[in-house]
Amino acid sequence: MSARARRGLPAAAALGLVLALGACATPPPEPQPEAVPAVAPPALTVEQSTGVLADVGSVLAAGDAAFDANGLPARLTGPALDVRRLEYARATSTGGTRLPTALPTEAQAIVVPDTTEWPRTQLVVTEQPETLEAPRILVLRQESPREPYKLWGWARLGPGVQMPATAEPQYGSATIPPDSTALLVPPGSVLPQYADVLANGDASTYAATHPQDFFRQTIEAARANMQAAVAPVGTVAETYVPRAEVPVALATADGGAIVVGAIDTTTTLAIAEPGIDLDPTTAALAGKPRVTSSLVSTWADVLVFYVPPADSETKQVQLLAGEHARTSVAGQ
Repeated sequence: MSARARRGLPAAAALGLVLALGACATPPPEPQPEAVPAVAPPALTVEQSTGVLADVGSVLAAGDAAFDANGLPARLTGPALDVRRLEYARATSTGGTRLPTALPTEAQAIVVPDTTEWPRTQLVVTEQPETLEAPRILVLRQESPREPYKLWGWARLGPGVQMPATAEPQYGSATIPPDSTALLVPPGSVLPQYADVLANGDASTYAATHPQDFFRQTIEAARANMQAAVAPVGTVAETYVPRAEVPVALATADGGAIVVGAIDTTTTLAIAEPGIDLDPTTAALAGKPRVTSSLVSTWADVLVFYVPPADSETKQVQLLAGEHARTSVAGQ
């Protein structure tokens, strides 16, 4: 073997060692996908819900300070927007003697949806307002992935009402389809049935399923008072029409559901001559102190129900919260 060949052996051997070591080396770890949680997260976390409430509260505070509704659409929609606009008009017309409804945005309980669909709705039971009125249920809705949650409506908890148990916020509550037969009443039928009860009272086909409650008592008492007030010169008629949008139904721990929706109420006073004088607030909204032909008021009724499961021993729907708020007044 030549000296040149002998000199090449160590180099070749070294190269072979490097290759061998390279072949035996542990390959670098490949990136692994994140583990899928055992339970899918809800559509909204507690932290996100707190942020939504803060944003809604900021918009309300700015509007309430000047009775200015221009900024409300950023965080209000549906009945909430309609009602707040009228409340600002009322506050302005009465020199601030009739203030807007107090709406706390601090939560004592939240119900968040467990869904991948839109629109999405969460419910917030607020702390008691400084006015010492009943806590509110705020209904917050997100129409699409690119839109923020907005305050869709609010309702006052009824006297002595206890909210049914729902899933912890970190898990979320399942959404129930409007035609579900797993409940005593399908969610899509709750509002039409209740509207019939408001119109017909105990004579309604659904009176046994929807017993007397605080909201119905308020509506019936107001209607009777109006009829008595205008009896010498007119009549009162009311209609109750559920809004066309699909009601929200979120599952409760016992297999029932919390169902949320709205009814539009129209109150028509048909007046004969010589007419009637309006109370100061109504006169301010109608733009006139007296009507001689008619007075038409529209109201948004936001309602929150508990519907038990179909196999429950309880065979009645319970009204948890309700709000009857005027949205327009027109007089002739």
